[in-house]
Amino acid sequence: MDSARRSWCDADGHRARSNPHRLTFDVQEMNRQAYARKLEALEALRLATDSATAREELRKALKDRGSYMVSKAAAIAAELKAEELLPELLAAFDRFFTDPVKSDPQCLAKNAIAKALKDLGHRGAQAYVRGMGHFQFEPAWGGRADTAGTLRSTCALALTACNLDDIEILTQLTDALADPEKLVRINSAIAIEQLGRPEGALLLRLKLLSGDQEPEVLGQSFTSLLSLAPDGGLSFVSRFLKSPNEDVQLEAASALAQSHDPHAIQILQDFWHEQPISLQIRHALLINLGASPMLEAAEFLLSVITHESSDLAASAIAALATSRFRAEMRERVAAALLEKDSPHLQSIFEQKFGLSGQDQPRADHRRTRRG
Repeated sequence: MDSARRSWCDADGHRARSNPHRLTFDVQEMNRQAYARKLEALEALRLATDSATAREELRKALKDRGSYMVSKAAAIAAELKAEELLPELLAAFDRFFTDPVKSDPQCLAKNAIAKALKDLGHRGAQAYVRGMGHFQFEPAWGGRADTAGTLRSTCALALTACNLDDIEILTQLTDALADPEKLVRINSAIAIEQLGRPEGALLLRLKLLSGDQEPEVLGQSFTSLLSLAPDGGLSFVSRFLKSPNEDVQLEAASALAQSHDPHAIQILQDFWHEQPISLQIRHALLINLGASPMLEAAEFLLSVITHESSDLAASAIAALATSRFRAEMRERVAAALLEKDSPHLQSIFEQKFGLSGQDQPRADHRRTRRG
């Protein structure tokens, strides 16, 4: 048997046969490797020294059929402030609305493009209005689930800076306040605040009176209302401190604690003394007062340390330790604790404030919620 023939035979002289499954695996592996190389090359553009070449490669990537590849390209374009790629971003945005469940599962590309358009300062309203109206239901456990909530949320925030009549913007945001997704409703309240129109306060009042099953939505609506209409907003928000729902009480109290109006702190002091409220609400309120920009809030926290139970005093100490008034209140807290004569509270004070008079970095403030 000649060498050419032997090359096609196995050790037993039988003709070797190709394995179709092996060939399929090899092709898939080659495709995966090629795709990985494309992604690596795309990521490298973040640090590219040749700006023109980087933008040209991004332009090509934005035309890719794959939503993941386009999402990466859009994010990098925004990071590089490549405003000249706005036409390609808009074209890609439109493209992924065609057969969206198949072409852009989980709205990966549309989410990234909408954010890039916003970050690059695109002021055309058409893309954002389209995004706000898009619902994308995809197969999920037990049925189908909408995956376009983040897209609608991003577009709602972007719309406020567009070249569009303010009343038309408010009309779009009014619809979004009733969106099925919590995040969209929250960002719609933020967008109404950002727009800065007094009519927006009326929409937020109506939203609050209508209610929402998610406390966070109410909390943002309270905060945005106080920003838009601080005078009438204080008395309106204070009404919700009497709600039978503790979640609503806490959201209203948290919004008042963030206010720059000293009357808001007085309202919260009256709430503390005149209304029966749970210990859980009291503890959460103290922590929120620690984030207040008002000296009156720090004074109230000091009074809690002096006059309330050790449990509440401990929360007040922790709140003051993260307050902007931490340094100036330190000695007064120490003096109050001498009168209190509590080793437990003294230990908490030393832990939160430190043994020396040197200030420590303040913690990042987050609104405290129950549970």
